[in-house]
Amino acid sequence: MADNTPAGSTTDGAIQVGGPRQPIDARVSAPASYDVADFPVPHGREEEWRFTPLERLRGLHDGTAVADGAGVKVEVTAPEGVTVETVGRDDARLGRSGKPVDRVAAQAYSSFEKASVVSIPKDTVLSEPVRISVRGEGGVAFGHQVVEIGAFSEAVVVIDHTGDATLAANVEYLLGDGAKLTVVSVQDWDDTAVHAAQHTALVGRDASFKSVIVTFGGDLVRLHPRVVYGAPGGEAELYGLYFTDNGQHQEHRLFVDHDTPHCRSNVVFKGALQGRDAHAVWIGDVLIRAAAEGTDTYELNRNLVLTDGARVDSVPNLEIETGEIVGAGHASATGRFDDEQLFYLMARGIPADEARRLVVRGFFAELVQQIGIPELEERLITKIEAELEASVA
Repeated sequence: MADNTPAGSTTDGAIQVGGPRQPIDARVSAPASYDVADFPVPHGREEEWRFTPLERLRGLHDGTAVADGAGVKVEVTAPEGVTVETVGRDDARLGRSGKPVDRVAAQAYSSFEKASVVSIPKDTVLSEPVRISVRGEGGVAFGHQVVEIGAFSEAVVVIDHTGDATLAANVEYLLGDGAKLTVVSVQDWDDTAVHAAQHTALVGRDASFKSVIVTFGGDLVRLHPRVVYGAPGGEAELYGLYFTDNGQHQEHRLFVDHDTPHCRSNVVFKGALQGRDAHAVWIGDVLIRAAAEGTDTYELNRNLVLTDGARVDSVPNLEIETGEIVGAGHASATGRFDDEQLFYLMARGIPADEARRLVVRGFFAELVQQIGIPELEERLITKIEAELEASVA
């Protein structure tokens, strides 16, 4: 795997060419490590923690949260030919994608007892998704999951989070050469749940990774998707949608590490917010290292603010250390609900509530269609409309 030593940081939303080397990537204040002791307890002034209400993490960040045995129940349903294992901490597949990059991820890595490993053998094309159910049962838990897909295989994995829990976890995706993996991670927690997780994909030669992250529930959800490339020719598509409601804090912090030549990435996240103290945070970091000639990358974040009292922080960051690239860009836009669109629909006889639903449904449509599982797509559209119904009730 490539060197984990990235370049210096940039100002928010800026593009930097070259710059001094640092021992860590652009937006973290301590080197990546499997050991929680290597990370100081955050105080909220660090770049990677400045948007997060630490008091709502319930001790996941400072070591006071202790697993109580009643945290989550994990069940895996897989097609024939897929191997599902529960393994101990000494399994060689654990940690292969990379080290934890913040204290919560390191706490999760240091604290889990058993990990779930799903293995898809090489040259296998699954006709049905692998389904991983993570059901919260009210306690504190630390988790670790690995999805390993062999060379030239194709699979879809759905990870569905429901119930109530205080959960810190690491999820690893290991893609063999030429493999194609789509992962849909749904955060449909109860409103009292807390979920912090690092998702890391190691993409092999000419492999394709597509991630669709959907976040609705939870009191606080903080996800850190990361992509690293193990060989040239890899591509990653990171999609996400979130609907942030009254008092919820939903935070998505992406990092795509282009350290290998001739790889591609595309990032599109969209969010809608409504209600008092609804807070969404999107951080998109892309680093193109000096060795990564032929890189093609773009990232986009769009936010739709439906009511007063909601807040969005959107920070795209792009760092470039070589001029020999195909393309690189980023964009971020946040706006209020478009009254002109609403008026247009109402002028054609559509009631205001229905017009509102149509506008928001259209806003999310391109991302929902990336899922490719009709029953899950319908469930998410129904959830979006239920959220809207509650806001106008």
